[in-house]
Amino acid sequence: MPTYIHELEGWPDFDWDRKEFVEPLAAVRHRQGRLLGRMESLGFDLRAEAVLQTLTEDVVKSSEIEGEILDQEQVRSSIARRLGMDIGALAPVDRNVEGIVEMMLDATQNYREPLSKERLFAWHAALFPAVRSDMTKIVVGGWRDESLGPMQVVSGPMGRETVHYEAPAADRLPIEMARFLDWLNGEASLDPVLKAAIAHLWFVTVHPFDDGNGRIARAIGDMLLARSEGSPQRFYSLSSQIRLERKDYYAILESTQKGGLDITAWLQWFLACLDRAFSGAEGTLAQVLRKARFWEAMAGKPLNERQRKVLNRLLDGFEGKLTSSKWAKLTKTSPDTALRDIQDLLARGILKRDEAGGRSTSYSLAGAGEKVVNREARRALLEEVRASASAKATPGPSAARSQDFLYGEDPVEE
Repeated sequence: MPTYIHELEGWPDFDWDRKEFVEPLAAVRHRQGRLLGRMESLGFDLRAEAVLQTLTEDVVKSSEIEGEILDQEQVRSSIARRLGMDIGALAPVDRNVEGIVEMMLDATQNYREPLSKERLFAWHAALFPAVRSDMTKIVVGGWRDESLGPMQVVSGPMGRETVHYEAPAADRLPIEMARFLDWLNGEASLDPVLKAAIAHLWFVTVHPFDDGNGRIARAIGDMLLARSEGSPQRFYSLSSQIRLERKDYYAILESTQKGGLDITAWLQWFLACLDRAFSGAEGTLAQVLRKARFWEAMAGKPLNERQRKVLNRLLDGFEGKLTSSKWAKLTKTSPDTALRDIQDLLARGILKRDEAGGRSTSYSLAGAGEKVVNREARRALLEEVRASASAKATPGPSAARSQDFLYGEDPVEE
């Protein structure tokens, strides 16, 4: 009796309840359109900052799903350089980070290009520049072989592993992947959002590479979502949402791969996860606006490059507590210089000392660095949207989406 979906007669002719998705798909597409409309109403600089933040989050979280922790500043620097964005001093970037960013940007910026075997091989080679995964030598830039045994997804301690899934044998890969790529590049009648969901499932089920299959599957999904929007600009991160729901993600994959060819449950989960990713984009937008209004409030106030760098890190979401020793490390300066920089910002009401005690005093944004920003962000956002809506002689789809934003949920909190 077959154990896995790829062993079933009829594979890979997936089926699902079409009626079940009429309303959920329409609702997701509506939210997708509203989000794009919100971003269209903003200025170029704010949109660029939102794209940079979203892509950074997408790369970092997609790797986290696989247990790999990337340096966020390196990722941000690599993306900014490749997109030609000026974000000040750029952090030196590891080869591994460069490769992951290269793959993700090729998927989203060149979304119109067909996906070929050669393009997939290039993505895989970019992910593994050292031809190794951890300490294991792997096939890079080519389909996996049987040298490492069957391709299995396992968990648990060595000797007591649980096998969650076993992929098709390596000798099936040329035919399996040719069929997948023909479908992906040729199927035009299916809604691109549903196509993204099916492509993700299909790719990770075939599992054509020794490693990196999850990240490449998510890149393929992002490519198809970009096609669904007709834009390379990314304003939400599905990978970030999957990272938050990683346990459920693996559970629904396993149950689907051990089930029948009816993938209704997987599609339902994917659409719901995508919908929650749109909600997560509200936080990204609020943070981008907060950062923009902060620097508007700081206009004309003298700040050195060290202060600007650390303030930007705080605005981007600094992990942990900011101390004078972390300041010195971030800016590559002496403890005395770091303390002088901090004391200057304290005296001017831009930083404040945190109340929580401990061995080291920590600091956060305050006064001009915090209170004025949310108020100004809300006011400026509404003014920008009103201006965008009134500038259109006739109310087309973009105008309607902008008005939805104006009278819908405001992502900026007081």
